[in-house]
Amino acid sequence: MKINEMAARILICLCTFLFAHHGFAGPSYKINPGDFLAIDVWNEDSLTRDVVVSPDGYISFPLAGSIMIGGSTTLEAEDAVSVALGKFLKDTPTVTISVKQLAGNKIYIIGKVLRPGEYPINRPTDVMQALSIAGGLNTFASENNIKILRRLKTGEQTAISFEYGEVKAGEDLETNIVLQSGDVVVVR
Repeated sequence: MKINEMAARILICLCTFLFAHHGFAGPSYKINPGDFLAIDVWNEDSLTRDVVVSPDGYISFPLAGSIMIGGSTTLEAEDAVSVALGKFLKDTPTVTISVKQLAGNKIYIIGKVLRPGEYPINRPTDVMQALSIAGGLNTFASENNIKILRRLKTGEQTAISFEYGEVKAGEDLETNIVLQSGDVVVVR
């Protein structure tokens, strides 16, 4: 391999690393089902590809088979893919994963808002911001009767109270929580 080609490959890998960890999805972003990922395996062009995370959080990857990466950060997912591929390759490969599309990072807003529906979120979004995205409360909404439904890792669902009127008045600001993927905001 010529030096210029090697330098170009190193630059591409470095840019991919920076994009994956400091660009579109931050280092603390948790991969969700439906997310579209670019996986680059250093020096193994035949293994470099784009994948979609399945609804159960797995990806299917050549040689490695099914790998659970849902709920992982990109760094954790890189390690998981590297370990799985390392069982079949001579040396443990260097893997870079970048999130190309955050298709699985969604919240849902239902009830007495102007535009209920499913909303993709690509940055930390709190309850007030989510209600704004949905056009705000309609005239029949009860400002202090809002719940955030969240499914825990155990599968159980919990309800978190949110009092819009209090937060709007600058009180109980700690209740204006950052929403997680899959949260449902219910406005009564």
